[in-house]
Amino acid sequence: MTNTTISPTAITTTIAPLIEVNGVCKDFGATRALHDINLTVARGEIVVLLGLSGSGKSTLLRHLDGLDSPTSGAVSVLDRTLTESSSRELRALRGRIGMIFQQFELVGPLTVLENVLTGALAQLRGPRLGLWTYPKSLRRKALGHLDRVGLLHKAYERADQLSGGQQQRVAIARALMQDPEILLADEPVASLDPDSSAQVMALIREIAADRGLTVVCSLHQVELALEWSDRVVGLRAGEVVLDTPTAELSRERAMTIYRQVGAETGENDLRIRSGTW
Repeated sequence: MTNTTISPTAITTTIAPLIEVNGVCKDFGATRALHDINLTVARGEIVVLLGLSGSGKSTLLRHLDGLDSPTSGAVSVLDRTLTESSSRELRALRGRIGMIFQQFELVGPLTVLENVLTGALAQLRGPRLGLWTYPKSLRRKALGHLDRVGLLHKAYERADQLSGGQQQRVAIARALMQDPEILLADEPVASLDPDSSAQVMALIREIAADRGLTVVCSLHQVELALEWSDRVVGLRAGEVVLDTPTAELSRERAMTIYRQVGAETGENDLRIRSGTW
């Protein structure tokens, strides 16, 4: 009898990416917003899309959520090709994808707790009129998420009475009500001061690590991208011009890359050096 030893290097395990973008182009009339985008994101990875306004970051994020369809190419998320999915399948898929917006998208007159509960509406039948029309189990869950983002003591205050940083924390708690596998964030700190921005980004990373979330986030702030991400993808005029692990990206190189990304628009070098995009 012959014993056969198989070298570990002879065994390969292929894990499909959670997000895969293949040759995606997107036209709005005569304007090409995305041009031949190729991108993969692994489960648990935190990716920052870095680029100026109009570079295609938000459009790319909308493709990942199925809100926009490509003119050509394909987008696959959670093992499903979005262009081949029905409206019902897309709705179900979006239930597994949380979204955080720049302007928070909260309902100001409602309480903080009720705003968080709206993140669970896809799980319920019919409209909800008032806090107490939500099941007790969901109210408890929402309070738990508010506790996680440090705002349990604000649960019964109006959302429009909170600071910008606090409102973004409420938006994060609302996204968590979906129990998402993927978290998309479109310029989540663009309207916040530097201290609040750092706190919100640190919170997103902590929650992602705790829950094993995959995160794709667009940012202008180079410093935050370097501190917070696993990988930086640079966009310019709808094209990927950079894709590198953050660990291999020095501050100096990042600033140079960002200057290259912005060079075609003639942006002021002082703004680039200060990282205040």
